[in-house]
Amino acid sequence: MPFDGKILLADDEAHIRKFVGLILRQLGSPTIIEAVNGAQAFELYQSERPDLVLLDVNMPEVDGLQALEKIHAFDPDCAVIMLTSLTTRSIIERAAELGAVNYIRKDTPKDEILSTLRQILDTLFEPDGETNNT
Repeated sequence: MPFDGKILLADDEAHIRKFVGLILRQLGSPTIIEAVNGAQAFELYQSERPDLVLLDVNMPEVDGLQALEKIHAFDPDCAVIMLTSLTTRSIIERAAELGAVNYIRKDTPKDEILSTLRQILDTLFEPDGETNNT
């Protein structure tokens, strides 16, 4: 099912945002909003109310876990996927405790990232286009 919703992509590295953005566009015609740190991600979440958020773990000012905590406190039904190059058990467990629906390693091959995102979106969104998180 093509995804045409709004996605917030937060990563402090421009080349990662570009890479992930190209993958996200293969899902359909999503509107992609970019943030360069966790503070900006939280502000954009409040104003834009995206359907899905992808958060880098390591970012300046406010890291991804702190941003996840703020976003989840603001909207407990948010759908957040963590993007990470760090896969320590403690980070993954903390992200799950804070409400992340999944995590994706940045070094995962492009086709696997796309497949994982499709599976997550199929799980999060009803066939009639209604979201499970509204």
